Amino acid sequence: MPAVLSRLDDVQYAYHRLARSAPKYAWWKALVVGVIGTAIYLFLSVIVGVAVFAIAIFTDPDFDGSTDSINALVTRFTELDLTDPLVFTLAVGSIALMLPSAFLARLTLGPRPVGLISSVAGRLRWGWLARCIVPAAVVYGVVFGLSFLVLDPLLGAEPIAPVVSSTTLVLVLLAIILTPLQATAEEYVFRGYLMQTIGGWLKHPAWAILLPVPLFAIGHDYDLWGLLDVSLFAIAAGYLTWRTGGLEAAIVAHVINNTTLFVLGAFGLVDLNAKSGSPIALVSTVVLMGAYSALVVWQAKRTGLVTTREVAPAATPVGSVLGAGDHAAFGVSFASGVPAEPVPAADAPAADAPAPAAPAPAAPAPAADVSAAPAPAAPAPAAPALIGPSAPSAEPSATPAAPSATPPVDGWTPPGENESRS
Repeated sequence: MPAVLSRLDDVQYAYHRLARSAPKYAWWKALVVGVIGTAIYLFLSVIVGVAVFAIAIFTDPDFDGSTDSINALVTRFTELDLTDPLVFTLAVGSIALMLPSAFLARLTLGPRPVGLISSVAGRLRWGWLARCIVPAAVVYGVVFGLSFLVLDPLLGAEPIAPVVSSTTLVLVLLAIILTPLQATAEEYVFRGYLMQTIGGWLKHPAWAILLPVPLFAIGHDYDLWGLLDVSLFAIAAGYLTWRTGGLEAAIVAHVINNTTLFVLGAFGLVDLNAKSGSPIALVSTVVLMGAYSALVVWQAKRTGLVTTREVAPAATPVGSVLGAGDHAAFGVSFASGVPAEPVPAADAPAADAPAPAAPAPAAPAPAADVSAAPAPAAPAPAAPALIGPSAPSAEPSATPAAPSATPPVDGWTPPGENESRS
């Protein structure tokens, strides 16, 4: 009997495997989507870059079009001083452009619906995202407060007073407007597109969580301690994405982390241009993301958050030959998510042949009471005898003939003749 697949994994997909839920999934499509997304991102970056440079030229009273002024303008942006509002806009805003690029590229080859890049629900689950804000705010508030009020004085650091400059208000507004888009864009690319791309190739979630981490880390210009810090954040964000079935928890953590740092930097409380980390900062990240992850997972369990996507298997005629990558013929109960009992292909009628009609029941045998039988009719006048096999019998048979066996139809045999079927 041919094997019939009925594993629950065939119809329930974790977040990193959602690309596989598409009916026309192909391993190479994600690579093409990545190329298209990169082209869209570069195109949008050029437009935004030209716009920002134009603003810089018209707002700089020292720009006169000379070579020196042009070089000074280029140096202004290549040094990436994030305390400069225009440089901040270009640096943070250009990263935010990855968000529309990812969605537009996904519209080309899928998988569909496009919202599957957000969560197993096929959309961003705003209610669940809102639930993650409180634990993130509490954890970040406690860790940041202990760092400024307790840890820094214990380490002998000089207390830092907030500084309000001519650019403070502008930087605060830019941080509130652009940073959520920048952090969300990074999650959609590194925990969305890359996780689902790798998850389509490799089944175990560890591959999808860990392999994008180096790409995320090298996108930050930090020293070794700083790279370890952002790598730990990336691992925790990837775990939460897989564990909760969506990007919401990772987006909340990333947005609160970056927005808080940029707002503090606008007041001079942190160095926005810092490129080095420290063991203390690394330990803080471990505690922060560990506590936040524990609270999020606990809340997901308590609220019964759906973390996988159920997809009906492709309709394949039972008994047909399955090609490579096709779903096996089996049913799924969507109320419970439990696969129905598989139907072996060899025991079902062919899909193209009509179902055979049930055989007519055999006629009951006549009673043995001879007195009830009618008297035989008088013989008819003699007639010319018929010669050949078509000649009728001279006397009727005492026992009626048994019904003829019904011939098999497409391999189907009536019950009771060769085997018993329920």
